[in-house]
Amino acid sequence: MIALRHYQDRKLGVLGLATAGLSTVSALIAGGADVFAWDDKEDSRKIFQQHFAEGKVRLLEPKSWPWKELAAMVLSPGIPLTHPKPHPTVILAREAGVRVTGDIELLCEAQPLAKKIAITGTNGKSTTTSLIGHILKTAGSRAETGGNLGISALSLGPQGSDGCYVLELSSYQLDLLHTARFNIAMLLNVTPDHLDRHGGMEGYVAAKAHIFERQTKHDAALVSVDDGYSRSVYTALRQSSAANIIGISVAHELKQGVFVDKEGVLHDRLEPNSPVLFNMQEVPALTGRHNWQNGAFAYTACKLYGLSVRDIEKGLKTFPGLRHRLQTVANIHGVRFINDSKATNADATSHALAPFTNIYWIAGGKPKEGGIASLESFFPNIAHAFLIGESEAQFAATLEGKVPFTRCQTLAHAFEAAAERAFAERKQGAIVLLSPACASWDQWKSFEERGDAFCTMAERLLDKVVGGKSNAV
Repeated sequence: MIALRHYQDRKLGVLGLATAGLSTVSALIAGGADVFAWDDKEDSRKIFQQHFAEGKVRLLEPKSWPWKELAAMVLSPGIPLTHPKPHPTVILAREAGVRVTGDIELLCEAQPLAKKIAITGTNGKSTTTSLIGHILKTAGSRAETGGNLGISALSLGPQGSDGCYVLELSSYQLDLLHTARFNIAMLLNVTPDHLDRHGGMEGYVAAKAHIFERQTKHDAALVSVDDGYSRSVYTALRQSSAANIIGISVAHELKQGVFVDKEGVLHDRLEPNSPVLFNMQEVPALTGRHNWQNGAFAYTACKLYGLSVRDIEKGLKTFPGLRHRLQTVANIHGVRFINDSKATNADATSHALAPFTNIYWIAGGKPKEGGIASLESFFPNIAHAFLIGESEAQFAATLEGKVPFTRCQTLAHAFEAAAERAFAERKQGAIVLLSPACASWDQWKSFEERGDAFCTMAERLLDKVVGGKSNAV
């Protein structure tokens, strides 16, 4: 944990007491701050009271906070800052002239000497963040990985000038930055997502682009040039930023930058006469072009950080992959069971449908704007779809006459039906794939909980069918 000593004897408000909020309160108390905390959810307040005793922290409704005395208000990223409308407490802060910030900003304030590598994008953030952290640690570098992924920012350990934070950042977190600067920042891709929270696509792209603000000539901005939204950010940065702007592609050959060709070969053209490097198809955990893109970003960041090509290649090839992202859980009688619960929108699911055929697809949940209409080109890869959750009727309407489907309501029913059909039909290379193309909040607390449930079902089936002694992956 990082003690926020620069706030000693100062008063701050913390709104939102989930994981990041609890971590923020702990860090502020450790630094000697006086904290006023609140969460609109009663369950969260009860958990908070179990963690903290009255003293330096007070659980108090925001209307009763001493607004004229607050140094800042720390907002949990899940709470609306601007859209669909600001949370009432945000309005109170603005009226009082109190800065509204987030835990990422507090981390950067507290650890000014540590290097910071920041990753954002609609898809691929978690894989790329984990991959960079793995490569750095494999090479013997001091590195802590967290932010929107895994460990919240202020629960990370202190790093000196020889250490590094590798931070996954969501658009919500980026909206809360005012002074943070990242040594290496990257934008992987942009597709429509979270539009209600940003007032539309223009606001969403602008939020993502915050990651490059305040960079200097000593910093690097890595940007995909493969989608129109990211390309527009790349073009704008080339005209306005002092940073070293580097294009990354898996769709185009670049004269400058880093790209992966159609055969999977990574090319480094950061400098004249840079070598052709290695084939991404030789990296076991990075299947598919979307993962080649993640690998290209990780390679570039780690090279700029100072690692050798040999150390980077070693890290890439030993990367174990990410839970809930194309995670093979079991192989039972020739049927692979793959957990891709982190695919919470159609674009993410497209990367799971593209490399496979004979897919028994479990999809659905809390739908995102656009549904699954954009996945139609992958429908021939689907043997049968099993629909669950709030989006069930919407997805059924999209699939009608194009893909056979069964409406299952719950994941448990869908898993049972998918496994039964896959075993009965005995198609070559059959896959039972959980790739929902939806958020999980209609039936689950998180995509992790949803994915863990799928894994448990697959593991129990493995035990039942083969005694758990063979075919496990």
